[in-house]
Amino acid sequence: MLNNLTISGRLTADPDVRRTPNGVSVTNFSIAVDRDFDKEKADFFRCVSWRGTADFIGKYFTKGSKIIIAGHLENSEWTDKDGNKRVTTEIVADKVYFGDSKKSEAAPGGAFYDFNGPVEQMETDADENDLPF
Repeated sequence: MLNNLTISGRLTADPDVRRTPNGVSVTNFSIAVDRDFDKEKADFFRCVSWRGTADFIGKYFTKGSKIIIAGHLENSEWTDKDGNKRVTTEIVADKVYFGDSKKSEAAPGGAFYDFNGPVEQMETDADENDLPF
């Protein structure tokens, strides 16, 4: 079975970072993704991240930030207060990347976070305007 996705969009609001009773970080956020065939429409997706990835998103991303997510889809089922069964589908962000091409002081270009490891940054001596392509 295969459940992997990569998606790029912009945060619709500042991420909501919280901690579980056990102290595990969890961040909920949503992204807007433009449609290729109709630039006046967008699709909106609910996303969640855990542990270090959750902290990273909370620290470096804000409303309007472009984000690239590598993760998977997950369904959650529950019963609401009226006894109705509910289902939601979320993107679980396992890895996130900066999607904006402009470098910022807080988050250098080429950095990403994988909750299994530390923040990494691509090494480069070239100025952004000196790229050969």
